[in-house]
Parts: sequence; structure tokens; C-alpha cells
Amino acid sequence: MIDQSIFQNKKAAYFTLGCKLNFSETSTFGKILREQGVRTARKNEIADICLINTCSVTEVADKKCRQAIKRMSKDHPGAFIVVTGCYAQLKPEEIAQIPGVDLVLGSEQKKDFVEFLGNLEKKDKAQAFTTKLKDIKTFVPSCSRGDRTRYFLKVQDGCDYMCTYCTIPFARGFSRNGSIESIVKQAEQAAQEGGKEIVLTGVNIGDFGRTTGESFFDLVKALDEVEGIERFRISSIEPNLLTDEIIAFVAQSKRFMPHFHIPLQSGSDEVLKLMHRRYDTALFAHKVEQIKKLIPHAFIGVDVIVGTRGETDDYFDRAFDFIASLDISQLHVFSYSERPGTMALKIEHEVSPQQKHERSQRLLSLSDAKTNAFYAKFIGQQMPILVEKSHDSEVMHGYTPNYIRVEIPTSTDLDNEILEVKLSNFNESNTALLGEF
Repeated sequence: MIDQSIFQNKKAAYFTLGCKLNFSETSTFGKILREQGVRTARKNEIADICLINTCSVTEVADKKCRQAIKRMSKDHPGAFIVVTGCYAQLKPEEIAQIPGVDLVLGSEQKKDFVEFLGNLEKKDKAQAFTTKLKDIKTFVPSCSRGDRTRYFLKVQDGCDYMCTYCTIPFARGFSRNGSIESIVKQAEQAAQEGGKEIVLTGVNIGDFGRTTGESFFDLVKALDEVEGIERFRISSIEPNLLTDEIIAFVAQSKRFMPHFHIPLQSGSDEVLKLMHRRYDTALFAHKVEQIKKLIPHAFIGVDVIVGTRGETDDYFDRAFDFIASLDISQLHVFSYSERPGTMALKIEHEVSPQQKHERSQRLLSLSDAKTNAFYAKFIGQQMPILVEKSHDSEVMHGYTPNYIRVEIPTSTDLDNEILEVKLSNFNESNTALLGEF
């Protein structure tokens, strides 16, 4: 039994690194602590509890996590510091050695994190609690928005795909999910709280249903009936799991937005084989063509990794040409990072840091060109945007159904409102279109 008196009048600070799933889970941690009587620390307040939710997708991510932990410890002297997330699962002892850290929790321990806090007494040595991969079995629900306007609804966790470059299955465990019934209830609760847009998150969301005998398509159809939610977005989904029936359903859906995010990782079939990806470029091209055939105005974001082991100059050049040929809207470009314990370390031909940088810059330039061209097609059109909370005193932002970022003057009464605007020219930084209303 938790002694709630320990938490009364306590303040907590949070820091999240990594994916939308992490942000969703951090918001849930905050909600649980608020139920115990802990409020979120305001700016420049010293917190009693600091929770850092970590990422470990690259060595750079690990470094950022260590920096964040040290910074939180410095900014909140005397605070009880808790570290969880993928980095915590993979390297708990490494984190436990960082001065100031009190508690390290792995993936299976997240659901009980309040119990692990004990009496918030700092000790000489941090405690680390993790389990082996085979013992990470629990699906912990999460549907939160934190300080954002959009809700992030966790529908799935873990991954059974063992791509040669990736440590996420070791950090998150195998694929598992909640039931459609439970997830629909969470969406209905978000609607009751005034939420209008929900992003479906997970590690491999297209694999939804593995533990409940359901399917991701069944989930999509059920969520499309949730009254009060006006927009659903599907976060990253594997191309081999993005079925033609899902695309066709989104094309005529009441609530699912014309917005897809599909990881390609490489436009070279040879490199895709080295990565142990479960598709080839022909299948990926078909998915893009099918989307554009049924939903010509759809936004398509694509993940690409550059500089993986085995990516020769010739393979990259062919990958670049393939990506350039696709009718997509934006690229998310990542430089390959060596991860201990991965099969990729056995692949010959390493790419130098300079080559990785050059390849990344080429793809980022291509991405800018594709995004600008996509945005430009809609200048002059009237489109609805969901206005999001502003962190800028002068402007607010919102997104159209097909994920065009729109900038409007700040107005406090517009947050979480759907507003019809005319799309005008690009803003000064070329990162959004100006909205007129």
C-alpha cells in the first residue's frame, strides 16, 4: 500500500527523449503522480522528483540521455532522480553510476514505478531494477497529451522484428498490445476531456493484435466510430503491414487523416536484405502509388537511415535515385550508429563519418525540396487546422488534415479549436504556410 502522505506537496519535473511513444508514457507517469498529490514543477522551481524517460536508438541518443540526467541533477539539487526508458533497460548499471541518480527502472517495472519510489529517500548508491528480454511481457496503457494539444494513444509495444541494426526489441520486449475494447475506451475518455485529435503510437503498430487475436485494421475501424474525436493519425507503420485495405479505408474514413509515416530505411534492395527488413523497394513503391492513387493530397513521411554497414557508394546512389522518384512529402534522415550486440556489427564495409554526413545532407536537401513542393500545391486553398498550444508569444501553429504546418497569430482562445484558414505563402523560416482567417 502506498503511503500517499509522502507525496503531498511534492513537485516533479519531467524530461523525455526519443519517440512519440515515450512522450505518451511520460505524460502517463505525470498523471499517476498527480493522482498521488504531486504537482508538476513550474519554470525555475526546484523539483522534489525528477523523471527522465530515455531513448537508445543511437549512441548519440545515449549521450543526450546522460547529458539530460546530469542537467536535471544540477538544476534540481537534492531531487529524487528516476531514470526509465530504453536506455535504462539496456544499460541500467551504466546509468546507476551517474552521480545523483537514485532509481533506474526497466521496461517491465514502468507499470509499478510509484511503488519503487519508496519514501523518496536518497541513498549512497542508485538502485537498478530490470528484467531479461523474455520477461518483458506487460502492456502498460497510455493515453495522454501532457502539455500538448494532441493526445498520444499507445496501442502496441515491443517488436518481434529483429532488424540487424536495431536494439529496440531488446529494450522494449516482444510485440504485445491492449484489446480493441480497452483502447476504444481510452479514446472515448480523451473525447470526454475535450480532445479532438489522437495519434496512435507504438513500436510496431501494424503488428497490433498479436496478443489479443485482433488486427490493426479492426482497431482502425473501431476507432473511426468514436464520437467526439475528429482526427486520428497513424504514426509510423511498417510498409509490409500497411495493407491496401487500410489505405482504402483511410481514403473514405470519417476520422482518419490523409497522413502516413512509413519507414523505408534504405532505397537499396541489397541494403534492405542486410538490414533484414521484410519488404523490398518494389513493395514500398506500390504502397506510395496506392496511397497517391486513392488519396492524391495525402502527406507521406518516410524514415531513412544512411551509412549502415554494407552501404557502398553505389548502393547509396541507387537508393537516392529511388527515393527521389517517390511521390512523398518529407524524409526523416538518421545516420547509422553502431549498437552493441546487434547483428549489423558482423557486416563488412564500414561507412566513414564524413560519408554519413555527406549522404545525410543530400537526403535532407531532397527532403526540403519535396516538402516545399508539397506545401506549394496547396497555397490559396481553404483548409481546416487544429490550433495547438503556443510556446511562442507571437504565433501559434496548427496542422491541416494532410499535415501541412500552418502559422497564425497568437490568440489564447483558439487553442484546441479547429479553424478554417486560407493557406498563404511560406513563413520567414520556410517551415510553415501562413494561415489567413
